[in-house]
Amino acid sequence: MLKLSRKTLYALEAVVDIAYNARAEPVQSKEITARQGIPQRYLEQVMQQLVRAGILKGVRGPRGGYLLARERRRVSVGEIVRVIAAMEDEGGTGYESESAMGKRIIAPLLDSIQQDMMERLDSVTVEDLCSEAAGTGVPRESKDRLDFTI
Repeated sequence: MLKLSRKTLYALEAVVDIAYNARAEPVQSKEITARQGIPQRYLEQVMQQLVRAGILKGVRGPRGGYLLARERRRVSVGEIVRVIAAMEDEGGTGYESESAMGKRIIAPLLDSIQQDMMERLDSVTVEDLCSEAAGTGVPRESKDRLDFTI
């Protein structure tokens, strides 16, 4: 079964948490850890990669933390998955075979499935996930948060 890595899933949760709990000041990683239960050691690694990729913006200082670098409707799930996959250096499906059957039949099948999955993930935005969270009643951090979506 093709699965997303734990770091990838944590990255998705963290980005959606930041977008869903949007407010004027940055979201601190300890807040994300408290809400989502993401271990701090994983969180800091993925957050730095997402900052480098231009998905998040890091703010330093005592009130520092993370903000979305772009509107949440302009960040796709596929983009986040690719950033973390590159960090983990996972190209393709990880399937390698020495046999002709594996090289010519199985590997292309798995690559095609992987491509289909990425196309589907590219079609889902952080905005879509925030809307779904609101629709299912996922609690928000505060009711008086600010959201600058235009």
